[in-house]
Amino acid sequence: MFGILKKVFGKTTDAIKEVAPQKKKSILKDEFEDILLEADVNYELVEKLLEQLPNSINRIQAFNSLISVFQYKANWNESEEKPFVEMIVGVNGAGKTTTIAKLAYMYQQQGKKVMLGAGDTFRAAAIEQLSRWAAKLDIPIVATKQGHDPSAVVFDTISSAKAKGFEHVIIDTAGRLHTQTNLSEELKKMIRVAQKAMPSSPHRKLLILDGTQGTSAINQAKSFNEIIGIDGIIITKLDGTAKGGALLSIADELQMPIYYIGTGEQPADLIQFKANEYINTILDEIFI
Repeated sequence: MFGILKKVFGKTTDAIKEVAPQKKKSILKDEFEDILLEADVNYELVEKLLEQLPNSINRIQAFNSLISVFQYKANWNESEEKPFVEMIVGVNGAGKTTTIAKLAYMYQQQGKKVMLGAGDTFRAAAIEQLSRWAAKLDIPIVATKQGHDPSAVVFDTISSAKAKGFEHVIIDTAGRLHTQTNLSEELKKMIRVAQKAMPSSPHRKLLILDGTQGTSAINQAKSFNEIIGIDGIIITKLDGTAKGGALLSIADELQMPIYYIGTGEQPADLIQFKANEYINTILDEIFI
């Protein structure tokens, strides 16, 4: 796991090395501040993290300060009812469709039956892309044509999965910019219709955030959370950015769990996020 994380956060750790080329047993507070800012931790959080630290900081002190950000509880428990319905939201380009394929593959590898719902009917390309993934992974999908009512896709997917004894349903949603009122109303309607098909659903609403956007992704998350209430986050494309420290800012600002991080483009490239491993990956580049 550490090897994977080291690779994923390679550009972030390279940026840290530019600020702190030599590993040490302890570092000065000013140096730690420069490192955190370089990794794209926002300034207010950096100041808060440094507040309780001495002028000379060792690894244990640094770890305890950073881990304090991740005080939320991630609920990994699935509903006793089946299927377990997840609705995936996020703006276009965040890696939503690929992440749905990765989630589906993960469940498939656990021996569970998965069904996909192509609820982004706004873009024909989104339907086609998800359908290609479904065919590649040999997973059934409920899809319709561009412009059709996405709520009908939601209802049909959940109803079909219930009837056929499937354990997981993953539903895609439109990724238009979160400032658009029509998207807001569409998402709310999709949730109401999901509850008609299965009163307890959707059981988990996951937001996909593009890791290359760093702390600017926080505003997206807040907007989606206001619209439908987000249960957790999956962060993609971290291997392509030096902004890996933004995970600290995202966790601190949103106080909602980061469930997974994407580690590449293949179906297996999704790992459970573990805060202690993430922090140790960063600290390995700073301390002896």
